[in-house]
Amino acid sequence: MGRRINSRDVHPVVDRGFVGLSHAADRGILWFSCAAVLVLLGRRRAALRGVLSLITASILANLVGKQVFGGDRPLLKDVPLGRHLPAQPTSGSFPSGHSASAAAFATGVALESRAGCAIAPAAMGVAYSRLHTGAHWLSDVIGGIALGMTVAAVGKMLVPAQPTPLKPARSGQAVPLAALPEGAGALIVVNPSSGADVYHRDPLPTLAERLPKAVIRQLEDGESLETVIRHALRADTPPRAIGVYGGDGSVATAAHLAREAGLPLIVLPGGTFNHFARTAGVESVDDAIDAVQAGEGVRADVAELRFSGGDPVTVVNTASVGLYPDFVAERERHQARLGKWAAAVFAAVRVLRDETPIDVTVNGRHARVWTVFVGVNRNDPGVVAPLQRRRLDDGVLDVRILHAGSRVRAVGALSFGRRTSAVLRAIHLAPASAVERIVAPSVHVAVRPHGGQAPGLAHDGEVSIGAPPGEAPRGGYLTDIRIVPQGLELYRPARAS
Repeated sequence: MGRRINSRDVHPVVDRGFVGLSHAADRGILWFSCAAVLVLLGRRRAALRGVLSLITASILANLVGKQVFGGDRPLLKDVPLGRHLPAQPTSGSFPSGHSASAAAFATGVALESRAGCAIAPAAMGVAYSRLHTGAHWLSDVIGGIALGMTVAAVGKMLVPAQPTPLKPARSGQAVPLAALPEGAGALIVVNPSSGADVYHRDPLPTLAERLPKAVIRQLEDGESLETVIRHALRADTPPRAIGVYGGDGSVATAAHLAREAGLPLIVLPGGTFNHFARTAGVESVDDAIDAVQAGEGVRADVAELRFSGGDPVTVVNTASVGLYPDFVAERERHQARLGKWAAAVFAAVRVLRDETPIDVTVNGRHARVWTVFVGVNRNDPGVVAPLQRRRLDDGVLDVRILHAGSRVRAVGALSFGRRTSAVLRAIHLAPASAVERIVAPSVHVAVRPHGGQAPGLAHDGEVSIGAPPGEAPRGGYLTDIRIVPQGLELYRPARAS
């Protein structure tokens, strides 16, 4: 098989692609990056099972299998020059550790989530790359794949899969809102580009049937959600409630305008993540309509993010600077070509491989960090990235600072979460990570220039790269974030309390 592969003429780009893919999987960086994406997507159990399967398979392959079986690797002189790895491995050949890790991670994820189907092609690519680059024999790769899949399967027998995560605790002060049985007085803007890569039933027929008197506007190409809502608010008969069908970014924009106008918000979950809607207890379009028709609502905390001298911006979930905004920006650059999931994995690998720490001052203390996350209300204490709040009204910000250390520490912290990292550190399978947590009603962050421009800042999944207009000199910027207790009224069915 090795001779047949080596004798085939392929385009140099193909050779470079398999060399790069094989190199990306060194020390599990590719799979830890995938795990970080899974955590950001809310699939923490899938990430955890995949990572633990990978670690176990890697130990068995490299510390047991290679010591027992070993064997010589293919001769480098038989491999075309364009396929040589940057550093040729010198350990025993059987089994392939890269193949074992790839198969273990993909299988472990698949046992918890359908995301495993998206990871499987990458795992197969990594396994084949070990043949293409002459790093292993076919028997090594087959043995590694069998080992990895077996480890994941045994893991499932020991710890059965639990695909349905626990719902976050809900809260919020109940408040009566205007009942709109047929939707009269409601403006609902539908953002069709939200959640483009996940399945959502078209909301328009349901809205037209259940709220026939509501004004329903679907955004056209190039149309701005903010422009449409502001135009409606200036009309002779302005709306009595503002609704939005979309993801967290759309919800944040609509929430800001609703607060400015003193109107309640209607959240219709239509995005990929819907972090805010899920915490609020609005699980579907029908849930939102039920609340609108009955006049049931709740008051929720929000945060205000203000650049120095600028107007405040409403934040409903989280704001961040550093790794995560750069990840979002990189993903969006490739999303149209690769799709959201593949683009997310590509972006995670590139950012976690190439990112360098940034300099910030948080509440007067200087630090060199990978990222700063500011969550609205308390989040899960076991994760670095507080992307989904657990309450609606506890009156504080939850700040997580991932201090600068090795890139492996950053990848491990983002992939494992804090509790799992502590267990892995105790058995010497993961490096220490320096994650600081601050719970406070406000936070002041000064960001210094990084690589010739200000690091990106994101809130609620929307990213801004570069220094905001009129900000601090030489590319840095200052920002204050403060909690606004019960600053937003939104419709929510009483049964979700």
